[in-house]
Amino acid sequence: MKILTIDIGNSNICIGCVNDHQVEFVERLHSDRNKTDLEFAVLVKMVLELHQVDINALHGSIISSVVPPLTDLLCNAVEKLTGIRSLVVGPGIKTGINILPQGVGADLVVGAVAAIEFYGAPAIIIDMGTATTMTVVNREKHFIGGIIYPGVSLALQSLESGTAQLPHIQLIAPKKVINMETIDSMQAGVVYGNAGAMDALIDRMQAELGYETTVIASGGLAPLIVPHCRHDIIIDDELLLKGLDTLFYKNYKV
Repeated sequence: MKILTIDIGNSNICIGCVNDHQVEFVERLHSDRNKTDLEFAVLVKMVLELHQVDINALHGSIISSVVPPLTDLLCNAVEKLTGIRSLVVGPGIKTGINILPQGVGADLVVGAVAAIEFYGAPAIIIDMGTATTMTVVNREKHFIGGIIYPGVSLALQSLESGTAQLPHIQLIAPKKVINMETIDSMQAGVVYGNAGAMDALIDRMQAELGYETTVIASGGLAPLIVPHCRHDIIIDDELLLKGLDTLFYKNYKV
């Protein structure tokens, strides 16, 4: 079956199509809370047409969201466009895993489900969005929690706006950590600082667990930061869409 998968984040809406468990494409739209459901329907239609997806070939849709005002808008947009009422990740949905903390964000649940399904347990799942989240699934396949800290772009925006003399910079990795120029120093701080933070947090998480884990990272900035980490981290930009596809089938009713 061909499934429309949508993950709504604070900065971006990740849209994809999964056909018989194979991700056909991944695209991102801006999480604009001022748009109407009709405007979102037009944008989703354009994305599907760009990838030559026949709307009539869609069998279902599933949405996860951490932005409640956008959840209904996207549900209505998809229904206007396809006639399909989307399954929404939330209370009551079958996940197949034991989630110990209360009030866990839908995106974290989806990432944990995907990690177990495609990489096994134990695992640390990193999602680099507006916030960077690092969550843990233990050997028993229980979602046991994790941490949240400011994302790369959010931290950089704070640095640029909160200081009088630091310029706006392009997010790239300089050749070294010790730099003489301001721009290079800022870039090194953001890139290598985040890479070092992830390495240190992985070390602390695995020390608390008492064993090593697989580590998977997703999000638009993962390819910039992860290559500079000292841990072996798998980059999977399709992780959340794979998780949404897995959840769709766990809850699919003929």
